[in-house]
Formats: sequence, structure tokens, C-alpha cells
Amino acid sequence: MGLPDHTGPAIEPDAEQVAEQVFVALADPSRRAILAELAAGGPATATELALRLPITRQAIAKHLTLLTVTGLVRPEQGERRRVRYRLSSAPMRATRRFLTDLARDWDAGPG
Repeated sequence: MGLPDHTGPAIEPDAEQVAEQVFVALADPSRRAILAELAAGGPATATELALRLPITRQAIAKHLTLLTVTGLVRPEQGERRRVRYRLSSAPMRATRRFLTDLARDWDAGPG
């Protein structure tokens, strides 16, 4: 269900759903740290991330699962069956569009 903006069409339900998933993912500081590390250091395995962050490998694997479902990271098969995780910006772009649509007329007030 989209949110009306009172002066234009409702926000697309898909955009709202993607934004909600992104907000849930970003609410956790460990997931933000994982995303920041991938942004700074490029693709990495859960083991490599555990060496760089004060988070256990098991916790990182759990967070990477949620980040994969959300679409913020993409698993790629690496050498020797190791999975590397790479950032994916599509959900962030969709969330930015959602926020832009939501805030478009906030300053104008009710019409």
C-alpha cells in the first residue's frame, strides 16, 4: 500500500517495500559496519570481514544473509568454493527515490 503525497500519485508499493527492507537492514550497526567495510575494501568473504571487524564470523554470516535477501549485497562464487560478497546499489537507489517522492511536498504543507 502506497502513501499518498496529497498533491500527486501514491508512492509505488514496490518502492515502499524495498525502502522498508533497506531501513531494517541499516538499523543494525553491525550491518552498517559490514556495508562500510565492503564499500572501503571491495568484495570479501565472511571470513575476511571477520578479520577486519570486531564481529564473529558466524554473526557476519547471519548479517550477510539478511543483506543478500535485501539485495544490498550480492554473493559471488570465488575460488575454492568460497563466496565473496559485493555491494549492490539498486536497493539504495530505490530507497532514495522513495524518500524523494515522500518528501517532495513536505515544505509546501497541505494543499
